Amino acid sequence: MKRRSFLKSSAVAAGAAAAFAPLASAARPQAAAQNKEVYEWRVYQLTGGGAKTTLKKYLTEALMPFVNSKGGKVGIFSEYSLQDPPKLYVLCTYPNMQDYFAIQQEMVTSETFQKNAESYHQLPAEKPLFERYQTYLLEAFDAIPQLRQPAAGRGLFELRTYESYNEDAGRRKILMFNKEELPLFDRVGLHSVFFGKILAGPQMPALMYMLWFSDMAERETNWGKFRVSDDWKTMSGKPEYANTVSKVNKIFLLPEEGSQI
Repeated sequence: MKRRSFLKSSAVAAGAAAAFAPLASAARPQAAAQNKEVYEWRVYQLTGGGAKTTLKKYLTEALMPFVNSKGGKVGIFSEYSLQDPPKLYVLCTYPNMQDYFAIQQEMVTSETFQKNAESYHQLPAEKPLFERYQTYLLEAFDAIPQLRQPAAGRGLFELRTYESYNEDAGRRKILMFNKEELPLFDRVGLHSVFFGKILAGPQMPALMYMLWFSDMAERETNWGKFRVSDDWKTMSGKPEYANTVSKVNKIFLLPEEGSQI
């Protein structure tokens, strides 16, 4: 009886060890993920009139201080083309995915945030500030795990979204950025703000990134350096990076007054 009990106990222990072994190995990438920021990119389609001013008041007086208190930042941008009806673009940064979810939950219960947002929440239904807004949720690339704060003289931002025809193509393009392309960006003056894999959003599979420049002239000059670079010609010709991008979307943005990015 004792021998049977011992064997039974040993089998249970071995089974438990086997069951928890994957969890132990999974802890390592989870720890790495704690060092990568999460980004929320919002695109507000405004209704016009004073909507932009009122929405910015909510963003700077309620959302921004709350996100700041949790270790994040809020960037606010408008379109370079001055499109009408206007759009407002908002970037919220969070320390990691765990903090992102915790902040979303705490936002509902925070008395301070609710008080600061009271005038926004009480706006009448017949006078909305925006039609709807789109949200993209992104995880930072390994090579740039935290947002790079642009210089004070930044005057122009370029936001790019690269769509891929399937998930593997998207994975290979991210690998290309992490291993080879991002160092070249730095060398030719394509000033990175953030690079992120889109985890959820209207365009998937895709990645999104933002660059900053002093003006459009600098942008044209430095992209020109990139396109004629021998390094770019070499890496773009590698078979492992073939057919990784099926569509490129780009917009030009201006920083709004009060933007932290």
